[in-house]
Amino acid sequence: MKVLFAATALACLSVAHAQPLTELQSVADSALTESGAPAAGVAWVTRAGERSVAVAGVRSLDAPDQVTSDDLWHLGSNTKAMTATLAARLVEAGVIDWDTTLGEALSDLGLEIRAEFGPATLADLLHHRSGLPANLGRFSTIRFLGSDDSRDVQEDRLRYAEIILAQEPAQPRGAFVYSNAGYVIAALMMEQAAGQPYETLMREEVFSPLGMDSAGWGPPGEVGANDQPRGHGAGLFGGLSAREPDERADNPPVLNSAGRAHMTLDDVLDFLQAHLAAEDGPYLSARSWETLHRPVGEEAYAMGWGVTSEGALGHSGSNTMWLIRARINPVQGRAAAAVVNDGRIQQMSPVLGDALTHMLEAETP
Repeated sequence: MKVLFAATALACLSVAHAQPLTELQSVADSALTESGAPAAGVAWVTRAGERSVAVAGVRSLDAPDQVTSDDLWHLGSNTKAMTATLAARLVEAGVIDWDTTLGEALSDLGLEIRAEFGPATLADLLHHRSGLPANLGRFSTIRFLGSDDSRDVQEDRLRYAEIILAQEPAQPRGAFVYSNAGYVIAALMMEQAAGQPYETLMREEVFSPLGMDSAGWGPPGEVGANDQPRGHGAGLFGGLSAREPDERADNPPVLNSAGRAHMTLDDVLDFLQAHLAAEDGPYLSARSWETLHRPVGEEAYAMGWGVTSEGALGHSGSNTMWLIRARINPVQGRAAAAVVNDGRIQQMSPVLGDALTHMLEAETP
């Protein structure tokens, strides 16, 4: 059985201003045509909350149903910025600290933790600087396969930690290694500190307060229903193949915190607007927003965001069957996202980048 990994590439960023609402459908139509994906969606929002969403195409190559503006899209590794936002909420509540170490947070679990990993902090994990490997090996990952309904994801996180924390470091602590495993361990640390499952904490501290009511985990929709867009990957003999939303259509649930959220584009905009506004309370303090957005090292990676020298934020996410790219430009007060239900990353990514540029390019004075 094929094992998936969240393919992640930091989005190319640019200075941004929004195009008029009337032009947005043409951006979605162009993204659909130029990408060759079954469906495409585009969306933008201003700091003040003005927003628009447009979609084009079909939910599945196997059926004629058109996508709608209320459909759900898989976010892949763009989930990471949401996990980091949860961490900021818990830090402000006094549940955990940015400098809480892995060894301290997991001390009651009876795990055998390599000495190199013990001093890694929550902030290290969210910055991809803990020294942890990028992922479990393929054969170790297979034992976690299953659907969201069939797995005990809390137990899986513990078993995952047992394996990954016994492996040799990929790099010394402080060196950058983009690590899905690090975000799994960060989720385990937070749920141990808070006494609640990561998924519950996300609902109570991120999704609900920000109005992201459609948010969920794994591939959206019901098997056989064609009720939501399907992810598409390479077929056995080439071309594209629609994937029913079963355990083969996503990474294992243990990777929720690293890249398995889904939601509507409107709810993606709710999240982007919160980071764009970065208001000093009541949701988070200015200090917490600054911590989340501050880049570290020559890679200029913040907590779930790549950062340009001008301070623009961006990220991409894919589980090899979907792709999303998002950008936030605080200086210009605009944010945007572009998505396809097609995992051909090399082909899709430039098209989504063009769509973002069309939505965010500077207006003529």
